Amino acid sequence: RRQAEDALEFIEVEFDLLPAVVDMRAALEGKYVIHPELQDNICFSRELKTEGFDEAWQQADKVVERTYRFSRHTGVCLEPRAILADYNPSDHSLTVYHATQAPHMMQDIFSKHLNIPESDVRIICKDVGGSFGIKVHVYADEMATAAISVALKRPVKFQADRMESFLTDIHAREHEATIRIAVKNNGEIIGFDLDDLTGIGPYSVYPRTSGIEGNQVVNLTGGPYRHKHYRAKLNVVFTNKNVTCQYRAVGHPIAVAITEGIVDEAARELNMDPADFRRLNLIPDDAYPYLTFPSGIKFEGLSHQKCLEKLLALMEYDKLRQEQAELRSRGIYRGIGLAAMIEVTNPSPAFYGVGGARISAQDGATLKFDPQGMITVTCSVTEQGQGNEAVFAQIAADVVGVSIEKVKVFTGDTALMPYGGGTWASRGAGIGGEAVLQAGKALRSNLLDVAAAMLSLDKATLDIRDNNVVDKLSGELRAPLAEVGRVAYFRPDTLPMKFQSELTVTRHYTPREYGFTFTNGIQASYLEVDTETGDIKLLKHWCVEDCGTVLNPMLVDEQIRGGVVQGIGGALLEECLYDENGQMMNGTMADYLVPMAAEMPDIIIGHVQTPTKQSELGAKGAGEAGTAGAPGAVMNALNDALSPLGASLMMQPFTPQRVLQALGKVPIEN
Repeated sequence: RRQAEDALEFIEVEFDLLPAVVDMRAALEGKYVIHPELQDNICFSRELKTEGFDEAWQQADKVVERTYRFSRHTGVCLEPRAILADYNPSDHSLTVYHATQAPHMMQDIFSKHLNIPESDVRIICKDVGGSFGIKVHVYADEMATAAISVALKRPVKFQADRMESFLTDIHAREHEATIRIAVKNNGEIIGFDLDDLTGIGPYSVYPRTSGIEGNQVVNLTGGPYRHKHYRAKLNVVFTNKNVTCQYRAVGHPIAVAITEGIVDEAARELNMDPADFRRLNLIPDDAYPYLTFPSGIKFEGLSHQKCLEKLLALMEYDKLRQEQAELRSRGIYRGIGLAAMIEVTNPSPAFYGVGGARISAQDGATLKFDPQGMITVTCSVTEQGQGNEAVFAQIAADVVGVSIEKVKVFTGDTALMPYGGGTWASRGAGIGGEAVLQAGKALRSNLLDVAAAMLSLDKATLDIRDNNVVDKLSGELRAPLAEVGRVAYFRPDTLPMKFQSELTVTRHYTPREYGFTFTNGIQASYLEVDTETGDIKLLKHWCVEDCGTVLNPMLVDEQIRGGVVQGIGGALLEECLYDENGQMMNGTMADYLVPMAAEMPDIIIGHVQTPTKQSELGAKGAGEAGTAGAPGAVMNALNDALSPLGASLMMQPFTPQRVLQALGKVPIEN
């Protein structure tokens, strides 16, 4: 690698320089077109308007408007992208060791573009050092690695260094959104009006498309509230920056921030407490299923009101407001910010399948019982640090009736595991876990069949507990499970003539009733602003989340905390800076700021549980909730702190310089 980098110094390239289109507004105006054959720079556009919108808007007592700007940033994974491709010309097969989130998707992609039968492409994906959506995409350098291996008939490895990661890993979240809210004097929300512009780089990322983030913003804006009227306009434009695509909580941090930001502004205009304003307008908990949301999405069952009340109690909201008022009288400016949220999880085939993308919405699990009583679980959902393997082991142990040390879990090998979508969109427990549950139930039933035949007893009188077959009523030991395995595998001659044991079971699961299994929650931030330096000190953060059945409380809490930290990073620190020629200027860890442990507040987690009825497990996703709501909560806390001074900030990240600019203490940057 070092020799190759040195060799670059001896390569001379002549470029015909074209005008760089870096600004989203300039891209939309189209003075310079990146792809002349397309005639403009618009990749995707969408407009939505509910019936009766104009008439309803005229009934508003107040209309509040703000424009929010979000700087692009990226997921800084602990492990940069890596791939090793090994082509075998003797049987025209390709084995790829790949840090990816979607092994079967990549198997299909390599098969299609390298003209190798899919059954002869094997993707092996071991534990991945963080992904956050970054590693769910197809990258040119990784495709080139596999193609070179085929061409040279030898193994080829590519490992991105940190600078390459900053320059080529997908970016996200570059938006300029103008939003209006129409309200009655009593605080009732009539509707929202959104105009969103987002820049995605010079092309849309294959095969998942870069238009999804903006589309999610349109779908989710206004999400927690019971308004009936909505108008939205979206323009997704090409620019001469790195591509953007799907990064943790795709579109949610934008939709939540603009919704919750304008909700706070409306409450301020009406001189209402922001908690009271939300209590009045959040969708009631007894209104579900809620099938009339203005953007067209459908909610099975959420708990906004319960989450709000639990949050206010958890943070001692009234006491905190009293403390804030007392400190303001002494010139100390603290702010409290709330952000209610909805989160897309467990996507159905409606997400990709209906558009023709070969990205599976199902996942599968195989459970195998061995002669010594061990259970091996293989699942198509991979492990990238979120704890999927622990959850699958827990589910398998519980449903079969064995101790957890009797379960081993393997993921990430297309030659061994059932076909499935992989890990993205907070689907591991909700979809993969349900597949494990159903396979475990089938294996348990089959084990009891063997035990009943072996013991000449009625299956209905038997149960499995603590690695043993026992009498269901008395708990009396009938046989160790290992003995059941021994007989099934080595002495089937002692079983009835027509009986055949089946101790390897595969099941798949696909959610179908709703397009998505939505979760909901609410976050709060408490912070202090130094009005002399512009520094923001985070004092405490709270999140109450409803992710359905909580399977592993520790994993759920830490997923939420990690997501909150990532959201705070986007709100206060992270920003991909470009010059006028489209060159990234801060592609190193010395220049790109990420949140550090010492800067983070205590993060307090609470739960409400509303299980989904689409699955027996009842689990929804939890991996992106923290990221979705944290930026909005921090922004509202910051603007609450600055409100006595007549200042507010609408551009993320909220750096000390921008705080001082809002206070009029330093000049506004161009």
